[in-house]
Amino acid sequence: MGQIKVTRLEPEGLLLIEPTVHGDARGAFMETYNARELAEAGLERSFVQDNQSLSVRGVLRGLHFQKEHPQAKLVRVLSGQVFDAAVDLRPGSPSFGRWNGLLLSAENRRQLYIPEGFAHGFLVLSEKAEFFYKCTDFYYPGDEGCIRWDDPDLGIDWPLPEGTPPLLSEKDRAGQSFRDYCQGKR
Repeated sequence: MGQIKVTRLEPEGLLLIEPTVHGDARGAFMETYNARELAEAGLERSFVQDNQSLSVRGVLRGLHFQKEHPQAKLVRVLSGQVFDAAVDLRPGSPSFGRWNGLLLSAENRRQLYIPEGFAHGFLVLSEKAEFFYKCTDFYYPGDEGCIRWDDPDLGIDWPLPEGTPPLLSEKDRAGQSFRDYCQGKR
């Protein structure tokens, strides 16, 4: 493998993908996606939809998941910086309910692969952030679920300034508790 470095993370299934950046006085070049190299690393996926969002500082999107049409996602930041979090919702998984979070930015060029069965969200830390992700299934509006970003049973350590609430959509403000999710109220 030459252009892309893949690191396995916990919970199992999450992958940190870091491209090799070739730079000189003119600027820089990198491969952001190489199906052959990712397949050699054990990630052989077919992506069917690309999504992109632009958000301002303090916006928190998530924690979203799909009920009947789960999507694996390959996420990255095109401009700005976010704290990205993924929660394992896979039934029977030894890491069910555990989460991992990391900084993704245009500067560090990291990508996070999130397999099916995870809830996902991100918090914008820069003035603005452009967020891009590839999905393995199409979006079905009625299929999306949402768990509260601040659920105490999950305990995600969002890097929010103390006393500063995030900017949330109505859908995210109405997210269910992790406990209700576990009791089948999906």
